[in-house]
Amino acid sequence: MDFSDTTEEAAFRMEARAWLDANATPKAHPNQTWASVLEDKTRDNIVRLCKEFQSRRHADGWACLHWPKEYGGRGCTAIERVIYGQEESRYIVPRGVVEIGQGMAGPILMKYATADQKARYLPPMATGEEIWCQIFSEASAGSDLAGLRMAATKDGDADDADWILDGEKIWTSGAHYSDFGITIARSDGAVAKHKGLTFFFIDMKSPGISIAPIRQISGSSHFNSVRFDNVRVPDAQRLGAVGEGWKVALATLMNERVSVGEAPGPDFEQIFALAQTVELNDRPAIENQMVRSKLAHWYCETAGLKNTRMRSISALSRGETPGPENSIAKLVSARKAQEIAFFGTDLMDQCGIVSDLELVPGDGRFQQSVLQSPGMRIAGGTDEILRNIIAERVLGLPQEPRPDKGLTFRQIPNGQKK
Repeated sequence: MDFSDTTEEAAFRMEARAWLDANATPKAHPNQTWASVLEDKTRDNIVRLCKEFQSRRHADGWACLHWPKEYGGRGCTAIERVIYGQEESRYIVPRGVVEIGQGMAGPILMKYATADQKARYLPPMATGEEIWCQIFSEASAGSDLAGLRMAATKDGDADDADWILDGEKIWTSGAHYSDFGITIARSDGAVAKHKGLTFFFIDMKSPGISIAPIRQISGSSHFNSVRFDNVRVPDAQRLGAVGEGWKVALATLMNERVSVGEAPGPDFEQIFALAQTVELNDRPAIENQMVRSKLAHWYCETAGLKNTRMRSISALSRGETPGPENSIAKLVSARKAQEIAFFGTDLMDQCGIVSDLELVPGDGRFQQSVLQSPGMRIAGGTDEILRNIIAERVLGLPQEPRPDKGLTFRQIPNGQKK
């Protein structure tokens, strides 16, 4: 590992820092979030602020750093993208609206769309003018995405005939404010489940699409169920070959791994500060042996994550591409954030259940994370899926037995009618 910047990387870092100094507010402390300082938390205001900041980024040449310049990006290297992310993490900036499109939909369009489609859709995605979402998961096809059932049926025998989509997707982030989306559906049930899938991009205002926000336990509604009732999609909006949607989806999911990164939530510094603040058995909690043992464990995990991240950054700096070992960061950080959140609320005793977050230590970040952290162990790949990736692709262990191996999708037993 190499913890130091090259001369070129150091110059880029200073340039990024200068732009952020001029266009954003430095954080009062490392764990301060944009949401904590936002007074108007309505959806429309959040979308507006994110679009405005993205437009400013684009105008000054800081949008979609890794994209080619002809599509509205900057043509940066992977390590420059990491450096900008490190610098931006020290500032309060609007987030949470444009990332899915720019991190997942954009790269897929670059790889599979026509030249005219790239010219039409990528520039307004880069400026933030148009928002995109990813419409993949279904109620019975979350971790096992290849088990999805939404149907894609050709409306005629012509090669360029339209497709008709019927089915329902769930857990779609940002569908309620998105202009376009990428999705995958089953075009052939007579082949193996990974083979009969086809990938599309769609206009979210298409007739037959209905969106219902899902109320989360945290009180927010980031996710949605999206219903497709005879939704007509031109064949020109197909990405990749018919029946090869799984190949396109895998490329999208690899981009998602990069976009998700480490799970958000309270970290070691926050739980360490809380242990110094609250009391346990009439003594500072930090003096308790059990508390200190847990703190030591989380400190080691934090150091391990830092060094794992630096391995990836060092690889990028050398022009290499990090491999499936990147799944470690998401797997460990999501569990760690949830454990710290629950332990923090326990340390607060009865204050741990107080709903007025202005009255509790830490501005309520532990309480909020208790409600939000379970979702982070699902989003971007469940713990079980990530463990399989690490076991099979990093450690070289045998694959799990697959009872559906050799069967067509229609032959796989399920609780629904064929």
